[in-house]
Amino acid sequence: MKKLLLATVVAATSAVLPAAPAMAQSSQDLLNDHKTPGDVLVYGMGYSAQRYSTLAKINKSNVKKLVPMWSYAMTDNRGAEAFPVVKDGVIYTTAHNATVAVDALTGKQIWRVAHDYPPETLRVVCCGVVNRGAAIYEGKIIRALLDNQLIALDAKTGKEIWKAVSPAPATTANGFAMTGAPLVVNGVVIAGVAGAEYGHRGFIEAYDAQTGKHLWRHYNVPAPGEKGAETWANDSNVTGGGSSWVTGSYDPELDLVFWGTGNPSPWNARGRKGDNLWTNSIVALRPKTGERVWFYQASPNDPFDYDGVHTPVLAHVKVEGKMRKVLMQANRNGFLYVLDPSNGKLLAANTFGKVNWADGIDLTTGRPKFNDVFNGALEGRKVTVWPSVSGVTNWQHMAFSPKTSMLYINTLHIGMTYEAPEPEKYVPGKPSGPGSVKRTTVLEDPNVRGFLKAVDPMTGKSKWEVPYKSPNYSSTLVTAGDLVFTGVMTGEFQALDADTGKVLWSFQTPSGILAQPVTWEKNGKQYVTVMSGIGGVYALRAGDPNLANVPAGVTMWTFGLFDK
Repeated sequence: MKKLLLATVVAATSAVLPAAPAMAQSSQDLLNDHKTPGDVLVYGMGYSAQRYSTLAKINKSNVKKLVPMWSYAMTDNRGAEAFPVVKDGVIYTTAHNATVAVDALTGKQIWRVAHDYPPETLRVVCCGVVNRGAAIYEGKIIRALLDNQLIALDAKTGKEIWKAVSPAPATTANGFAMTGAPLVVNGVVIAGVAGAEYGHRGFIEAYDAQTGKHLWRHYNVPAPGEKGAETWANDSNVTGGGSSWVTGSYDPELDLVFWGTGNPSPWNARGRKGDNLWTNSIVALRPKTGERVWFYQASPNDPFDYDGVHTPVLAHVKVEGKMRKVLMQANRNGFLYVLDPSNGKLLAANTFGKVNWADGIDLTTGRPKFNDVFNGALEGRKVTVWPSVSGVTNWQHMAFSPKTSMLYINTLHIGMTYEAPEPEKYVPGKPSGPGSVKRTTVLEDPNVRGFLKAVDPMTGKSKWEVPYKSPNYSSTLVTAGDLVFTGVMTGEFQALDADTGKVLWSFQTPSGILAQPVTWEKNGKQYVTVMSGIGGVYALRAGDPNLANVPAGVTMWTFGLFDK
């Protein structure tokens, strides 16, 4: 086991005492998170993951008065993608190398715990040395670490309560890494892993929130002889895939957790013929046991690295003239899927950006209508594919407004050329992607690499689209004040009109924003919090000239209305 060094917990020292840290949060508190705008307890601002707030004190008429209340330095240059948790006037957030608690009104540090790793850990992490946040439950802040450990810290002091090591084979040496935020459901901590590019079988697993005891593991790739192995020709399932590095959602009425799974390995699909279950799928699991109740696969035998890890969103929308509960996922492959959450039946599937690898989705079978682009890629021909490996959207999260019935999605507008040679034998312990395929970027307009869109869930059509020179990797937040908040890779934090897409307010932060904005209230006033700090695979590897001079450095910012 890699040695984890926990630095001394540092308490804030100030003549003005910070707010008292959070008290215990029960399962009922988490269930009601979407109804308590003073707190933000669950990843996605509620189990449905709508990222919608009923707060409207900040709205279209006064958002221009929004000003920074404070900023806090995280002492990290790797990048910020975390979802802040807010409870009783305290904000808890993470970087890859630290967990912190700060006073929500002043930004004063209450405690900070540092996490150090051996150099080999940071070298192995596939696609960005980041962390996407923590969970809160019964006075504990629970987070994952890059070296496949989970820790629970006392919310008042930062003192370690328990530490759990993910069981074998989940080691750094085998390419595993934990970058996502855990989801706590009825005392069960559910987490996923990254690293499919290293040829391991990805999984989703669970721990007891009180003790850290390991409870169950759902492998997203079957072992030889297991159900689903027949969808991997010639035992190609041994090189795996199926990472689960983004947090899922939960339906308490159905008692189902919905989690997205990633691409198969290696990237070259010519050596792993078949559907490659259960990669690039949504799986519905029982949180107590890990039993798989149903699955839906979006990209069978994926040659293009179209990870399907995006958080599924629960909502009520109009289907065939009647309101019904649905599960929605804007997938990296360019299709927006609408499913029945009880059984995974496909209700709608439409493109929400430029797609040319399939001519649509068969609503009866749920399968893509593959065309010459897809077939040519599997035959080894050089093809031009839309979207690129980065997808029409990447990992960033969309928001849904019950007021407008629209999804607010940051998208990319980038294609690629693709060519796969004859597959070579995979070498264990080495990345299974780079070198196995040849890809080059294709742009229609070098000045437009992405859009923020307001999208109809049932049609995929946009009500409005706002172009950006670089794609936005920040998640979106929508409020009852009819505002959409998002960040820009060049550092602007923006509020847009949810009805028209007009940019109503913008503030320049010190670095690029790839993180997840949240909103909350205290003492009758509404605030918005977001982290700034460029990083991640696109910023590091895409060669986007717009980002060449964006400085690194992670800070957390909170904004409120100027009322003097």
